[in-house]
Amino acid sequence: MSLPLLAAAVVAVLTAGYAFYGRFVARQYALDDRRTTPATERADGVDYVPTPPFYLFGQHFSAIAAAGPILGPILACQTWGWGPCLLWIGLGVVFVGAVHDLTALVASVRHGASTVAEVARRHLGPRAWLSLTAFIWLALVYVVVAFTDATANTFLGQVEELPDGTSFDKGGGVAAAAVLYLVLAVVMGFVVRRFQPKTWVLSVVFVPLVLGCVWLGTVPAVSMVLRADATTWYFAILGYCVVASLVPVWTLLQPRGFLGGFVLYLALAAGVAGVFFGGHEIRQPAFATPPEGFGKDLFPFLFVTIACGACSGFHGLVCSGTTSKQIARESHCRPVGYGAMLLEAFVALIALSTVLVLSPSEVRGRPGAVFADGMASFLTLFVGEGGRSFARVFAGMALSTFIFDTLDVATRLGRYLLQELFGARSARAALLATLATVAVPLAILLAGGGKSFADNWLLFGSANQLLAGLTLLSAGVWLRAGGKRAWYVLAPAAFVLTVTTWSIGRHAVRGVGALTRDGLGLEGINGLVSVAMLALSTTFLVEALRAVRRRAAAGTQA
Repeated sequence: MSLPLLAAAVVAVLTAGYAFYGRFVARQYALDDRRTTPATERADGVDYVPTPPFYLFGQHFSAIAAAGPILGPILACQTWGWGPCLLWIGLGVVFVGAVHDLTALVASVRHGASTVAEVARRHLGPRAWLSLTAFIWLALVYVVVAFTDATANTFLGQVEELPDGTSFDKGGGVAAAAVLYLVLAVVMGFVVRRFQPKTWVLSVVFVPLVLGCVWLGTVPAVSMVLRADATTWYFAILGYCVVASLVPVWTLLQPRGFLGGFVLYLALAAGVAGVFFGGHEIRQPAFATPPEGFGKDLFPFLFVTIACGACSGFHGLVCSGTTSKQIARESHCRPVGYGAMLLEAFVALIALSTVLVLSPSEVRGRPGAVFADGMASFLTLFVGEGGRSFARVFAGMALSTFIFDTLDVATRLGRYLLQELFGARSARAALLATLATVAVPLAILLAGGGKSFADNWLLFGSANQLLAGLTLLSAGVWLRAGGKRAWYVLAPAAFVLTVTTWSIGRHAVRGVGALTRDGLGLEGINGLVSVAMLALSTTFLVEALRAVRRRAAAGTQA
């Protein structure tokens, strides 16, 4: 089958979803530009900043588009083939993922730009808030686990001998380019702080320097410098998370986000060109027989493996944490909330396409390496076969760039949640909360011995989508309290809650068995965490049911 034809069909589904179902859902919320949004009412130039939808769309998309929609579809395609993956990505994002993002954004805007946990507190009570906050922290822990593991795998050594007799380390080249990129972001932060140059000047100077970092990664001698094992990279990456979550945002977070946006769009443009104009045919089966083992059943594990490519609870944290404070008019919620999630599904399509153009023997490696090889095939359309090393290092660095975005935000959010739970606001408390947020992921990663990516990814995807289900459920209660229809929110909530609870339940049973048999290894730790997640989500569900019954009783008495 032709790859461009298949991609065009998916694009048509996404476009129709935005034009019809997205409009339908937005209409249920009666979005009204006559209402004053929190960004306009509280405009302070710091947190609350009314932002034009074009610029806000780009910022929001950069915040939500991380490695999830890249690695998940690749891993799922390796297991079940591309047919089930495309069905879940296309239909799931239209009816579940984009509805979740739009709903979380509108709910936050209507509640004074409050977080999803605060919305739950107002409508479900303090127990629901406490259980959801604790659940979010555990979910963020597994975001850090999964993406630290993915980054370390991208940096692992893959030495090959070049025709001139020199050795080139593919993983080391990506690591070198990524480290140089982070150093460049810090330099840019200080330049902006000291000289405040115009945005176009920063773009003209620093974007080419990013490509220079990629070129340096292709130098054989440079690629051999940062060779290390997975454990070393775990410590290095989590150490970076500690620093990045504590330093002022202007030193690293803002400049890295600025440069990362360019990397994201360059990679997306290369993917589009490769898919539609690269002349590639599909070389993978639509349906594959998965190997035996845990996590290989199509239901429920397909849905949690793809995770962010179709639905992501993490997006609700972004929608209610930063984006809702920048919505200038309510009508902007649909293009930003619903539209950006559809674009993320398109990123998942590009990631899936990097698998489809490779031979069966080339897709047996780690998902990050598979993505780099497939994207390199697309990039040779611009740089030629002679530039394949550059293309591969760029693809790997782009992936790590997306991951660093998520790691920064997840660690910082984890710190905020712990400080809020314990009511501690001091600098010492911030440091302790940050160390706790990275210490648990480190213990999990060390217990896995560098060979646990698939297991960690499954539990991350399960927690991430369970969070989405809880967010949708909370929004459904809010809508019903206002006398509005909520089936378009509660139906996807029921599906997501069923799939994720099933998956986490399987993890719990497996983990408890391993705990009694082998002691506190990776499976045992994941089992204990799974039990905690089930307990917290059950508490939330009970509080939601009680809230519904209280309102029903109040309505009857009235």
